[in-house]
Amino acid sequence: MEYKLTFREYSESLKRDKLLGLKCSNCQTITCPPKMTCQECGGTDLEVTELSGKGKIVTYTVIYVAPEGRENESPYAVVLVELEEGPWITGNLIDIDPARVGMELIGRQVKLGHKVFSGDKYSDGDAARPLFSFAD
Repeated sequence: MEYKLTFREYSESLKRDKLLGLKCSNCQTITCPPKMTCQECGGTDLEVTELSGKGKIVTYTVIYVAPEGRENESPYAVVLVELEEGPWITGNLIDIDPARVGMELIGRQVKLGHKVFSGDKYSDGDAARPLFSFAD
């Protein structure tokens, strides 16, 4: 079985502020970030689809202890976003002081951006990750 959308392709599209996912031909569920099978039915008949990158914050956390190599980046806020198309994805939230993050974030509309993180000893080099900013 081969990947319909590799992580490298996903990352390269994020660098152009395009969010790609996979739509299942069996159940119509959209999976993002990419996986080999549909997260709902396990089907393998998937097609690459572009997502809007718009959604609402479902929950959040503030990271005070950053991963190795990124210690100078903390604290920072991470949000779980329900995209308009259905999937839920995580990303850093910008435009807010992490010390001021609170429950008022829940339900706020956000839009996609990206940030390229340098590779570390556990990764295969630089990669883009979702980043969100307020849409309203």
